[in-house]
Parts: sequence; structure tokens; C-alpha cells
Amino acid sequence: MGLLQSITFRLADSLPQELLKQLELEVACVAEDRQQLHRRKLTEKYMDSGLGCCVLQHPAVADIVQNAFLKFDGVKYRLIAWCIMPNHVHVLIEPLIELGKIVQSWKAFTGRWVMQHNAGLELGVPGKSLWMREYWDRYIRNEEHQQKVIEYIHQNPVKARLCQFPESWRWSSAFQGKQYLNVVPQK
Repeated sequence: MGLLQSITFRLADSLPQELLKQLELEVACVAEDRQQLHRRKLTEKYMDSGLGCCVLQHPAVADIVQNAFLKFDGVKYRLIAWCIMPNHVHVLIEPLIELGKIVQSWKAFTGRWVMQHNAGLELGVPGKSLWMREYWDRYIRNEEHQQKVIEYIHQNPVKARLCQFPESWRWSSAFQGKQYLNVVPQK
């Protein structure tokens, strides 16, 4: 495979339907060639505001998600950077197998665990599904783009005012010291 990919996926309740309708109205006011980028920026802004049950802020849940990322590092993918936010996650990987299978395995394992422990840990997850079905992914074009993505991932909890420094956010590659600078995709 050889290409790095940035992935974002979110909790099923992270963006309420009313907000999604409002978002689409805002996007419709933008020139058509800029709508996709505008939609993505608004979605990220709303996700960073901490809507929904934010179950990923529970330490046991964040640990399960982080351990799911770490488990197959070097087997199914090379894990470059990650950050677990209260209602969404960002991951940068070099897939070694099909990307959809990787994301599905993360979601299936973590979703099952959370739903099994929802009542016992009083997690407050509504409904029967933890994650939204879709995810966003983007190929990394070059080293400069890669560095911008790593910076974005690591700065996300700082920008959302969850911590003062990237290294302070426990559920991230910045905290873990897994700072991959100038990682060149393997061929």
C-alpha cells in the first residue's frame, strides 16, 4: 500500500440532527467548489465543541480505543500519530491492509466493549451503536502535508481547550512520545 492516510471518525451522537441541518444550510451558502472543505471545517469545529455523550473522555474507554490502535501497529498498519478526543478520534497510519478493514476492526472491537460496559460503568451511551458508520480519510501528499497533519492531530486537544500542551493529553501519540517526524512511507 505505502501511502499514509489521515482518518477521522466520530461517535454516533456527536453531531445532533438539528445541527447537521444547520451545517448543510451554512454549506449551501458557499461556492460549490468550496463546499466540501467548508463542510469539513464546520464539522470539525462542532466536534471540538464537545457535543453528544463524549464517552471517549472516560479513561477506561479512551484506554480501550488507544490500545486498539496500538495492538496491530506493525501488523495491519504503521501507526504514525493519533489523538482520542471526547467525541471523535484522529489517526494517521500507513495501511498494510485495506483501510476499510482496519477502521471496521477498530470500531467493532471498541464499540462492542463500550456497549457491554455501558450500564456497569454508567457511560451514558444512547442508542445501540457507538460510532457513526462513515469515516473521513485523506491521503498524505508529501512530507510537508504529513507534518501539518501530525501537528493538527497533536494540537486538537489544545485547540479544544482540553489541555495546555499536546504532550499533556494522555490519549495521544504526543503524550506517548510517539513523535514521528519526517516519516517517509515505506515502498
